[in-house]
Amino acid sequence: MRLAAVSRWYETVPVPPVPGVPRYVNGMARLKGEVPDPAALLAGLQGLEDRAGRQRPYPNAPRTLDLDIVAIDDMLRAAPDPVLPHPRAHLRRFVLQPLADVAPGWVHPSLGVTVEALLAGLPADDLPVPIEG
Repeated sequence: MRLAAVSRWYETVPVPPVPGVPRYVNGMARLKGEVPDPAALLAGLQGLEDRAGRQRPYPNAPRTLDLDIVAIDDMLRAAPDPVLPHPRAHLRRFVLQPLADVAPGWVHPSLGVTVEALLAGLPADDLPVPIEG
């Protein structure tokens, strides 16, 4: 696989909010090429997280690095991990905003809705802030 596009970086609030936790930095990369087995791709990403010092003390714990697979083409996958598309991607502005940067017009494969429409349907509170530079 090779890099096809990279989004801007965005500063975002943690979801769910955690008192005392600083804002996160979120971005998205779009890859092209032959898609490996999704489970093998996820294992590789988790290996990168581990090497970056990621700890998993409890669900949604603050993290140094969080690499997710949001979607692979129009693949629908309920199990085993990774579930595709990511089961909460359509609910998270911090995912959708950078996704719109790298794949404008992307259509959620199970909802049949564009990334732009998904963004328009979310509350406008805690908007991601583009990081300049």
